[in-house]
Amino acid sequence: MKMIYDGVDIDLTYAQLRTNVIPADFNVFDNTNLVGLTDVSVRSLNGCRVTDLMLSLVPSVETFRTALRCIRFWAKRRGVYSNVFGFLGGVSWAMLTVRVCQLYPNAAPSTIVKKFFKFCTTWKWGWQQPIILTERVRVPGMNMPIWDPYSNPREQMDLMPIITPAYPCMNSTHNISAPTMRIMLDEF
Repeated sequence: MKMIYDGVDIDLTYAQLRTNVIPADFNVFDNTNLVGLTDVSVRSLNGCRVTDLMLSLVPSVETFRTALRCIRFWAKRRGVYSNVFGFLGGVSWAMLTVRVCQLYPNAAPSTIVKKFFKFCTTWKWGWQQPIILTERVRVPGMNMPIWDPYSNPREQMDLMPIITPAYPCMNSTHNISAPTMRIMLDEF
């Protein structure tokens, strides 16, 4: 559910867990919590898993947040912020910003923003070179599909793959088309 509360855009997700009561010490990163869930619930639960992992992967959370605010503002103003319309969505913009923060761990937010656009224009986009923040893993005993273009040739059609860091890793940019990719690259 999407809504605006007190001027803040909110995407409210729902995951139906296989428990009657959620314990106070519930570990969202425990992959066994994904067992028996529907694909929709796994994707919903992965929202907070991905967000928390991204914050743990940047050298400075404050630098990341400040740079991301600028980049999102720019993307919305340029009309290239919308997963639904074939552009990058919020998570994808955030993961790209995380990657740039990883490459320049001591940079100020303004430098991250500048390097972000350089990174996006020089990256060799395509399924052979996806944006990956952490190692893709398969969890023994769990048969959830992960993004793997070698075992799933359909994923070789992905134009700008940005892979979520939480298991099961997925491409957050599957809606990108050749025309929307061209528009974004022109904007960068």
